[in-house]
Amino acid sequence: MDPGSVGVFIPIAAILAWGAVRIATIQAQHKKGDDPETSDRLHALENEVGSLRQELGETQERLDFTERMLSQQRPPERLDQGK
Repeated sequence: MDPGSVGVFIPIAAILAWGAVRIATIQAQHKKGDDPETSDRLHALENEVGSLRQELGETQERLDFTERMLSQQRPPERLDQGK
């Protein structure tokens, strides 16, 4: 097998692993029943992750804007303009 073609299987393996973890999580939740405290904590964590994702997206937008502004060519400013 060509070493370059092995790289194609890495994302596939990652997706399969994510699916296996998700299935195991769902099965574990059904086995132990609905614990209100655990359910509340899970919802709080989901909300926190959602807000962190939103903040990260906004930060990335600001970074992109800053990079675009810095990449524009401008003449250098001189410190001795008043003399």
